[in-house]
Amino acid sequence: MPALGRLQQQALIIGVIGLAAGIFGALTNRDQFFQSWLIGFLFCLGLTLGSLGLLMLQHLSGGQWGMVGRRVFEAGSRTLPLMALFFIPILFAMPTLFMWARPEVVASDQILQAKAPYLNVTFFMIRAAIYFAFWMFCAFLLNKWSTAQDKGQDAMDPAAMVKFRTLSAPALLFLVLTITFAVTDWVMSLDPHWFSTILGLMFVAGFGLSAFALTIAVLSTIGPVGALAGRLTSRHFHDLGKLLLAFTMLWAYLNFSQFLIIWSGNLPEEIPWYIERMRGGWGVVAIALVVGHFALPFMLLLSQDVKKGPWLARIAIFILVMRLVDTIWLVGPTFAHEGFPIHWMDVAIPAGLTGIWLFFFTRTLRTRALMPLNDPFLKEAFAHDAH
Repeated sequence: MPALGRLQQQALIIGVIGLAAGIFGALTNRDQFFQSWLIGFLFCLGLTLGSLGLLMLQHLSGGQWGMVGRRVFEAGSRTLPLMALFFIPILFAMPTLFMWARPEVVASDQILQAKAPYLNVTFFMIRAAIYFAFWMFCAFLLNKWSTAQDKGQDAMDPAAMVKFRTLSAPALLFLVLTITFAVTDWVMSLDPHWFSTILGLMFVAGFGLSAFALTIAVLSTIGPVGALAGRLTSRHFHDLGKLLLAFTMLWAYLNFSQFLIIWSGNLPEEIPWYIERMRGGWGVVAIALVVGHFALPFMLLLSQDVKKGPWLARIAIFILVMRLVDTIWLVGPTFAHEGFPIHWMDVAIPAGLTGIWLFFFTRTLRTRALMPLNDPFLKEAFAHDAH
């Protein structure tokens, strides 16, 4: 697949340049380096866990949209070991990123003292290990069974597919729960005096949106070649475009719901979080998110022709860019910034991590056929195309 080969090479180049810039930044501003690393980690984590969630959803729901995108979901989920590696610098930077990890701060803050049984370094690391262990366990089993199916084991046996659904049904629920707890640990606890019951779901919706955008961009790059020839059509992009629109609306609904609840409550422990993100340069970024992350994609994706044409891939790539901007907007204002709010490392380091992620993703994707040809439901999913 020459297209994937080119993408892999380009991703590696971007990754090396981005990380080289990050190393230079670490020598000049260590605190900013770790803050930007956290942003890049969260963005790549969205691609990975979003792919794992869509893989589970595909096994539960079936359909052609899932069949043509299944290899992308599987390849994305197999990058979890890389994400665990990306998480290691965050462990070393805990006192820099999290005020509750600094004993002198906790000693002078009654609220942090009350939250210390949960917000402490040891328990934080144990929870992170549990999250990654669960995610890797699910990804390992689903990919292992899929590989066995490709090799002819249990091929064309619908009864053998029960195990995919048996795992995916409860695992999808626990995936949402673990993402919610992980976001609480890695994002919400950056400002331990603030809390939200919706932030976890906001990230869940954002992760799903990232994975759908990635799938559309990758399938558009590959095109109808190899096992996808005769199967990948404009109708599939139309279906994926509708799902992209649905997750765009879900993301906007959850974000507006959190804003409306905090605004109407007008509580002093909640409103500073939004005040910090609505003044100065961050206010401009907030407006850009309203327009670029919701309004513009929403209006464009309403068109049936757009969802079936080449513009869909461009919209998907644009949404991925806005997903990074959203992550920066959620994390960046927690830390002190002078002048323009977005530091250059907030772009360079996420670009580097994403480049490395895409390199491993494409390398994994190239190792297997682009369609699960031995899936017993493949013919059923495409049966009506023959009429």
